[in-house]
Amino acid sequence: MKKTALLNIALSRTIAGLGHGDILVIGDAGLPVPPGVELIDLALTPGIPDFASVLRVVLSEMQVERHVLAEEMQKVVPPGLVEIERLRGKLGKREWMSHEEFKVLSRSARAVVRTGECQPYSNIALISGVTF
Repeated sequence: MKKTALLNIALSRTIAGLGHGDILVIGDAGLPVPPGVELIDLALTPGIPDFASVLRVVLSEMQVERHVLAEEMQKVVPPGLVEIERLRGKLGKREWMSHEEFKVLSRSARAVVRTGECQPYSNIALISGVTF
């Protein structure tokens, strides 16, 4: 059995397979998943698991070069944004784009991780970096 925090097989496999520049999206329960993009559905019930918990566990295993957020997040300020700010040192450079542009970007993702988060715009695109 794994000794690290991430126990979900599909998510662990996906992170292990990421190459430099690959995109992994962590989304709220309402983020649409584009056709052809793998969905890793962790949602159990509204709020479980929450966005921040999933982000923390993913960052324990994934090297991130940069991240992308929807501009609308700045107006709504969901609780996940507070956690993103706290973890900023692990997230690399930040980019902002509209929510519509974010949904277009998610078409290029290796996978979308659906959480149980029900706060609007609680989504982040993580662009994989390298450890060397």
